[in-house]
Amino acid sequence: MTQEPIGELLDAAAGAALPVLRGVRDDQLDRPTPCAEYDVRDLLNHLFHVIVEFQALAAKKDADFSRTPDRIGEYGAQWPDRFAEEAARLAEAWAAPGAEDGLSGGMKLPARTVGAMVLLDLTVHGWDVAQATGQAYAPAAGCVAELRSLVAQMAPTAREMNVFGAPVPAPPGASDLETLLAETGRDPHWTAG
Repeated sequence: MTQEPIGELLDAAAGAALPVLRGVRDDQLDRPTPCAEYDVRDLLNHLFHVIVEFQALAAKKDADFSRTPDRIGEYGAQWPDRFAEEAARLAEAWAAPGAEDGLSGGMKLPARTVGAMVLLDLTVHGWDVAQATGQAYAPAAGCVAELRSLVAQMAPTAREMNVFGAPVPAPPGASDLETLLAETGRDPHWTAG
């Protein structure tokens, strides 16, 4: 079975997430999210940081996750446009010849796995932001199947590193997205309250 290129999946995932991100209002930046340690502003800054740093990982360079810049504050009202530009660069970086080959940067993980990790962030955090701000979200076609495989492979390590919470039961009749969310420790029916 041929896998869809990560660059194409990232482009599709960005296309699904960007309308949600553009829909965030300034008065929603302090709202809680399904990620208990992040409010909306923090989560947007985290996601922004991830899509920038994973461009370096696509080029087999090291990334710096030691500090998350406040790009929302830095770019002001222009942050959604800057995010869209960086998301396009991310997809291009992972579409470059050889990006999915070998090991990636200092992580020393298979490059395709690393590309799928940023795909997971873009997809799941797109849902997180949508839930926190009362917006609809539909993941890009093809992304959830790729991510279910990644989560099954990496979940034990991700839980040890506190990247995922303990899995929660998926609701009866759960969609593929709801099942993925439950596997990462999210309540698929979480609301801001």
